[in-house]
Amino acid sequence: MVLIAAAVCTKAGKTIVSRQFVEMSKARIEGLLAAFPKLIPVGTQHTFVETDSVRYVYQPLERLYMVLITTRASNILEDLETLRLFARVIPEYCRSLEESEIVENAFSLIFAFDEIVALGYRESINLSQIRTFVEMDSHEEKVYQAVRQTQEREAKNKMWEKAKELQRQKIEAKKLGKPSFGNSGGFGSTTSYTPTPSVGDIVNVSNDIKTSSYTAAQKPVSKGMKLGGKGKDVESFVDQLKSEGEKVNAPTINSISQTGLKISAVNKLDVDDVHLRLEEKLLLSIGRNGGIQQFELSGLITLHIGNEKWGRIRVQIENQDSRGVQLQTHPNVDKELFKMRSQIGLKQPAKPFPLKTDVGVLKWRLHSTDESFVPLQINCWPSEAGDGSCDVNIEYELAQADLELTDVNIIIPLPIGCVPVVGECDGTYTHESRKNQLVWNMPIIDDTNKNGSLEFNAPRAIPNDFFPVSVTFSSKTSYAKIKIIDVLLVDDDSPVKHSCETVFYPEKYEIV
Repeated sequence: MVLIAAAVCTKAGKTIVSRQFVEMSKARIEGLLAAFPKLIPVGTQHTFVETDSVRYVYQPLERLYMVLITTRASNILEDLETLRLFARVIPEYCRSLEESEIVENAFSLIFAFDEIVALGYRESINLSQIRTFVEMDSHEEKVYQAVRQTQEREAKNKMWEKAKELQRQKIEAKKLGKPSFGNSGGFGSTTSYTPTPSVGDIVNVSNDIKTSSYTAAQKPVSKGMKLGGKGKDVESFVDQLKSEGEKVNAPTINSISQTGLKISAVNKLDVDDVHLRLEEKLLLSIGRNGGIQQFELSGLITLHIGNEKWGRIRVQIENQDSRGVQLQTHPNVDKELFKMRSQIGLKQPAKPFPLKTDVGVLKWRLHSTDESFVPLQINCWPSEAGDGSCDVNIEYELAQADLELTDVNIIIPLPIGCVPVVGECDGTYTHESRKNQLVWNMPIIDDTNKNGSLEFNAPRAIPNDFFPVSVTFSSKTSYAKIKIIDVLLVDDDSPVKHSCETVFYPEKYEIV
């Protein structure tokens, strides 16, 4: 078959997303798609229609059409099979089959379409492979994000330093009886000059600083920045930022070095020459009235060898899973050894593992529609009150008693400008007015703290305003109950000193 284009359009003929797989002008493809709705016969059950030059293969998606444009010589059976795959891709990236949702996820759909068809010909690929290829990590993107976060931290630190300096100068000027920046002076001149903020400066720090002026008679204060506790001036500045809805974490004295303000590393992990990292991430989407829309757990064990004398090893694994997790070892790993003894070792024991690089040795995946698999059950129940407001009751319950979740944040969206009135709350909450959301935080949820609830009233709201509810957390416990027991030398099975790191977190956790 030769596939010319794939598109999602409305039943009126409006094109929402279109991807061409052969060289074709924009006017030509727009003409083909505009003519498509007029060619659909009325009262028939056909899923294709032909013209003199092309064939349209289509499938209704509620108020939309998934359309493939092919040559007339293409195999209609292959066309229909490809159409079904295209139609299954759309719900993977769109929560509903609405025009706005399609537009919002247009780029993700185009990337997925490109995995299905290359240069007009169908690739041998299934839905799971499409999802994997589209979601592959980019090392360049991670480096860019790390550099950007570092620049943002440095800019914020410079902002703090500049703000503290301006506040101290104003206080010292008042103590010495000199005019502050807000007063004119010096040889009777009333001309003021407001310096343009540079990188790291802060504008509108306070009402006094906002109208500041600088004159020739004003001498800079020579006293340096005191490396002590927070002064009242800094506290007032922080309070002002908090009043505007900004979440501020002030840098501490431990973060200050001679070259400027730097964020110091906290709780660095002790890593041995043999280090193993077990990482699990969860993609979960649940309907507000129940029913799992998406549940996908993926896990990976990576091995890092820092010393060549520990290269020839085997890793002992314990698997207590009872939910049907699908395990897969690296192609170079001895599969029989793993099946018989739950050990990860190379097919050629004489060869060592790669040195000073992270090597993925075991991965697993779990798909399910069983609601009992959900680790943290969230029940959000908004109800309309008689005065146009909404009373919202939300509760959580830890469904997997063996898990320990830390720094749990349940994020409830709010209508624009809404100020919620919180009644009862287990844990703590923060109203982030700039983001129009209420963040409910629990430091830890485990077997001793399995349940909790939050109640609040939101004026001028309707129940749909509080969805989707999203959840973030971290855990040092494996969801799949896979553990790293020991590391042994190949030659004599003697134990090797090693370090392990386990992390389980949600990549997406939503109640929609």
